[in-house]
Amino acid sequence: MDAKVFSIKGEEVRTIALNDSVFGREVSEGAIYYAVNSELANRRVGTACTKTRAEVKGSNSKPWRQKGTGHARSGDKKSPVWVGGGTIFGPKPRDYGFRLPKKMKRLAMKSVLSLKAKEDAIKVVEDFTVESGKTKDLVGILKALVPEKRTVVVLKDDDAMIRRAGKNIPWVRMLSYNRMSVRELFYGKNIVLLETAAGSLNDFYGDKA
Repeated sequence: MDAKVFSIKGEEVRTIALNDSVFGREVSEGAIYYAVNSELANRRVGTACTKTRAEVKGSNSKPWRQKGTGHARSGDKKSPVWVGGGTIFGPKPRDYGFRLPKKMKRLAMKSVLSLKAKEDAIKVVEDFTVESGKTKDLVGILKALVPEKRTVVVLKDDDAMIRRAGKNIPWVRMLSYNRMSVRELFYGKNIVLLETAAGSLNDFYGDKA
C-alpha cells in the first residue's frame, strides 16, 4: 500500500510504499487484547504486603483462662479475629507480569498498525529533529500535522533532542520504531511516523512471520 509523506509544514511531498503484511493485514483483536494486558500487568507493582498472625508483634499468652470467665475461648491477641491481629490470606509481594509468545507479540504489533492505518490515523512525515530541544518548537511542528489529541511519535532512532522537547507535552508519547508499545499505539488518536521509521518497520516486522 502507498502512503503520503508530509513535510513538517503539513504539505504533501511524495509517497512511500508500506508493507501490506505490516500495515494492511487482517486485524487480530485477541492479540491486541493480550498484548495490552501484558504491558499493563508488567507495569504493575506488586508490593502490597500484610502480616499473618505469625508476623504480628504481640504476646503468645492467652488473654484469659480457657473456662469460667464467660468470655469466648481465645488463644492469643494475634488471632485474626482480634483488632490488631494478623490477616488471613492477605496480599504478599508478587510479580503480576507475564510474557507473551514472540509470534503473538509480533502479530499484535502488526495488527495495531494495520488497525490505525485503516482508521487513517497514521501520518508519515519526512525525518525531522528539534535542534533547540524546546517544547514550543515541537508543538509548532505537531500542530501543523495533527489535531491536539493523544499523539504517538514514532522515531527512527533514540533522538535525545526530540525526546527532550516532547517530554513536557501531556498529549504526546515518544517511541522508537524497535521499542514500541501496543497499548500506546492502540489508545493514540494520531500516529506521527517518521519516514525512516516507516521503512524500518517494513523491514523489522515484514520479513518474519
